[in-house]
Amino acid sequence: MSLLEIKSAAAKAAEELILKGNLKAGMTVVVGCSTSEVGGGVIGKSGSLDIAEAIYDGIYEVLNKNKIFLAAQCCEHLNRAIVVEREAAKNAEIVSVVPQMHAGGSFATTVYKKMNDPVVLEEIKADAGLDIGATLIGMHLKKVAVPLRLEVKKIGEAFLFAAYTRPKFIGGIRARYE
Repeated sequence: MSLLEIKSAAAKAAEELILKGNLKAGMTVVVGCSTSEVGGGVIGKSGSLDIAEAIYDGIYEVLNKNKIFLAAQCCEHLNRAIVVEREAAKNAEIVSVVPQMHAGGSFATTVYKKMNDPVVLEEIKADAGLDIGATLIGMHLKKVAVPLRLEVKKIGEAFLFAAYTRPKFIGGIRARYE
């Protein structure tokens, strides 16, 4: 798959997530991405800044157009910390670290370099997410996460998983839900 095809698949996945997840302006989408997996390798072994940039460009264009914030998950070496624009970090505790290829991952490194005013958080509770290559984004989703099947099943060679979140149902037999 070419970089242009990777960018296109990432954009299509973001568009479908927004539509099927009923996402609105001001919400946040967390993206975990193994560029190694996208390129046909093993997670954490052959990262690519070129692949990361193609994925970022595809996703960011769609999210930005819809006024939705991007949150990029770092790799395990940074405890899956999150890169976001400062504007999206309202009242969150910012930590001091700059993602690198082998400590944060190619995708988070690219996002950090391309954002206007990036900050890193230890955690976030996002409204929806895209998991490209089994990076395990669940820890950064609000309760209750709802799996979402997208038409885009893979980006490059990496499997793609998606979820949106909904408020918890509480109450019992007398409660009503929309």
